[in-house]
Order: sequence, then structure tokens, then C-alpha cells
Amino acid sequence: MKLVVDTNVILSALLKNGDTRDIFTSNIFEFYTLDYVIKEINKYIDYVIEKTGMMKEEIDLLFSIIIENIIIVSDDKIKPNMKIALDIMRDIDLNDAPIVACSITIPNDGIWSNDKHFDKQTKIKIYKTKDLIK
Repeated sequence: MKLVVDTNVILSALLKNGDTRDIFTSNIFEFYTLDYVIKEINKYIDYVIEKTGMMKEEIDLLFSIIIENIIIVSDDKIKPNMKIALDIMRDIDLNDAPIVACSITIPNDGIWSNDKHFDKQTKIKIYKTKDLIK
């Protein structure tokens, strides 16, 4: 199964040793995300350190292990589909449009996110962590 991964799922894997982390390291799925998601995660590193009590080096190592299992799609590659994505997310959350554009751009089975905003659109299949555990 090929899934586009939202920022909140990666953050969840950094914050807690649990199902999300296990899914990333399971080798059952093929994951994709965007350059901008990686940049977003880096903005939250201090928050992750504060919440987990881990040292920055530990978080960096964990992040690199998670990222090893994710194919990074360049932001430029999704540009041709941003208008469609913005139309889909117009009355929902425009900040999520790049993830939708990525899902439109590359062959995949859906988006992995625990963000409830995605549930309001009907164009792309959304998987929650609980769906992937089954």
C-alpha cells in the first residue's frame, strides 16, 4: 500500500513509541511526503524535545530512522496539481492542500493523517493510524 504522509503522523511517531512508529518501520507500506513537511517537522523539534524529555541527538536519530522509510517528493513536482488541491481544500483547510496535491501527483492509495480536516473532503481516501493497524 502506498500512502502520502501528513505532518501530524510523523510528529506522532517522534512524540511516542507506539503504533505510529511501528507502522513506519514495518516495511508493509510505501510512504511519501513533501519537502515542506520535513521543514515543518524541523520547526517542532524543540516541542518534541520538551514533550519527550529526549535529547536533540536522540530526536535527530529517530527522525532520520523514520525518514529513511519515506520517499520525499519535491515541492516542485506537485505544483501542477496545486490548483486542483486548493479547490478540494478551499472551504476546509488550505494548509493541507500540498498534501492533497502530492496525493494527486503520485500513484498512491490515499493519505495517512489523523487530521480531521481531511475527513471533510471526498476526493481522496484518508487512512487514520487505527485503520493501518488492522
